[in-house]
Amino acid sequence: MYALELISDAIPPVRTSDTIQKVMERMAEFRVNHLPIVNDQQFLGLISDEDLIEVSDLNSPIGSLSLSLHNPFVFQEQHVYDVIRLFYEQKLSIVPVLDLNKNYKGLISINTMMEHVATITSVKEPGSIIILEINNRNNSLSHIAQIVESDNAQILSSYIASFPESTRLEVTLKLNRTDISSILASFLRYDYNVKATFNDSKSDDGTSDRYNQLMNYLDI
Repeated sequence: MYALELISDAIPPVRTSDTIQKVMERMAEFRVNHLPIVNDQQFLGLISDEDLIEVSDLNSPIGSLSLSLHNPFVFQEQHVYDVIRLFYEQKLSIVPVLDLNKNYKGLISINTMMEHVATITSVKEPGSIIILEINNRNNSLSHIAQIVESDNAQILSSYIASFPESTRLEVTLKLNRTDISSILASFLRYDYNVKATFNDSKSDDGTSDRYNQLMNYLDI
């Protein structure tokens, strides 16, 4: 997905002629800590609430301020991962989006971004989560998927976490099933280390108890 697809016009930009008082009120209205400064589609920068803290004259225009942020933005054709990285690296509440001519196209709010993350990770879908601990030399996502699919289940989403100075990896799987006892047994049979499991609390049918019983049996 591209940044252009997540643009929202619900939060309007401010102009250099707008007063500090107006900017503060708009930040409070939309519950954001940043706003884009745009004059006639030209993106001039991103003002932060921290830029307003020491200002005594609330009627002075924001064009007279020095901005603490160094012009953060993404182009409309950049991938959504670039947007997420900018949110994380600069601790932003909104990210401006520009076209290739650097004209302002709109912004992506942190709320919109979180809604998208919830969608792509399938957190709204019922099911279970399995966390596997593997060695990156034995990293075979196709084999992991084969184990899940052989039990008539599907992986709704997955991601991998690595660790500095280690060959250890954590693979997190979101499955479309709440009863995963047979899938867990298969992972254990193939010597996968099942680090943790989580079930949809609304449809917990005792899978966690069966998993604990299985682990106790294997320890005998």
